[in-house]
Amino acid sequence: MTATPSLFRFDNSYARDMSGFYVPWEGAKVPSPELVLFNRSLARELDLEPDLLETSEGAAIFAGVTPPDGASPLAQVYAGHQFGGFSPQLGDGRALLIGEIIDRNGQRRDIQLKGSGPTPFSRGGDGKAVIGPVLREYVIGEAMQALGIPTTRALAAVTTGEDIFREGPKPGAVLTRVAASHLRVGTFQFFAARGETEKVRQLADYAISRHDPDLQVQEDRYLKLFARVMERQAALVAQWVLVGFVHGVMNTDNTTISGETIDYGPCAFIDSYNPAAVFSSIDHGGRYAFGRQPMIMQWNLARLAEAMLALFSPDDLDMAVERVSSELARFPELYGEHWLAGMRRKTGIQTASDDDKAFFERLLDVMHEQNVDYTLFFRHLGTAAAGDASSLRALAETPEALDSWIGEWQSRLDTENTDRADLKAGLSSINPAYIPRNHMVEAALQAAETGDYAPVRKLIEVLELPFDERAGLDDFAHPAPQDHGPYRTFCGT
Repeated sequence: MTATPSLFRFDNSYARDMSGFYVPWEGAKVPSPELVLFNRSLARELDLEPDLLETSEGAAIFAGVTPPDGASPLAQVYAGHQFGGFSPQLGDGRALLIGEIIDRNGQRRDIQLKGSGPTPFSRGGDGKAVIGPVLREYVIGEAMQALGIPTTRALAAVTTGEDIFREGPKPGAVLTRVAASHLRVGTFQFFAARGETEKVRQLADYAISRHDPDLQVQEDRYLKLFARVMERQAALVAQWVLVGFVHGVMNTDNTTISGETIDYGPCAFIDSYNPAAVFSSIDHGGRYAFGRQPMIMQWNLARLAEAMLALFSPDDLDMAVERVSSELARFPELYGEHWLAGMRRKTGIQTASDDDKAFFERLLDVMHEQNVDYTLFFRHLGTAAAGDASSLRALAETPEALDSWIGEWQSRLDTENTDRADLKAGLSSINPAYIPRNHMVEAALQAAETGDYAPVRKLIEVLELPFDERAGLDDFAHPAPQDHGPYRTFCGT
């Protein structure tokens, strides 16, 4: 096989140092790869040459047809709890890590192909992806990046020139995903379930060297690694909740060690505030409902603690349990601190009060009862701070229902001597005007299935500047029409 010129400067530490944690593999051959979307700004961040990659040669690389020079394509192995049930072997069933590069900021980044064909971990599946889920991940990942939320990102999306059957024929596609790493809670679970403690230790050492190198010379580095992962995930889930994001499939194999959001399968954003909101077609019991996400993340972290248990106090299992349980018990407080700080920012409150949690929960209760749009409420707070609360009140089915909370909020601002003009501008820089509204995402993806990519490109353009309100974009700022009906998302695998 002829390799392409050196377009990527790879330094593949996982392939080099982690033998036994993956299977070397290559992507399936496809008839006619075509580049649909290419992320030029991300390419520059990765110290790549966009003009050399936004080509037919680049499309062949991103489809998995032609491995770039220096690539070490491999399928990673991992396990995971999926909707509460443990699967001892999952792994990259339709993905290949082709290598790692060092970006312009000196950060190591994975380059992975998703939808590149079957691997030894495909579990009877075809290993392929179709255009809708590929573009969903591209769109939502870029939106999360623009909102300031840690996330994997898409470098490219290609069609493959073949039809893949998912309840009928769909255009085949491959996503090129960029991540700080693809290490997961499930990676630890795989080796722990097999009793391979030294492999768990090796994995923990690799994770430390990659994500927390300052811990390498510290005592109790494994317990401190666990604490770091917990801290990152507490902050991440708080950020999800603050923007109304529902991940939809918070399995342990979708919980990263890096603290990045990964796997935008059945994800969605809430319109009206509802802690019980579920969009995933396979989440029949509401396990991963919007308001349950903090609790589920703590549960996932408990599974990581179990997988790493032998590392914490090797000679005293009871002590290991006690120590990591003490760490894990901090999660609700950590999450609460991030959430409260975020809610203060979203509402312009500058000083903390012991009543803050109850203060914000009173607001959310009213928003739920009154079917208030979550994103629009916070966006309109700036106008209300400047003295006109009419647009804010109009979001409620009974406008008077919001008056009590608005009055309390205005009093807090008065107590803090907040400059209202400055606050209006500040709130507009924190509360987005545009999020990936579910009906707009769905319309764009349906158009893409027919070969029309203009709506997807327009949606990405809007979401890249979520805080900048622009004329002519009202459709992107408003929730779905009332007759739109319930929204359902699918994994797309």
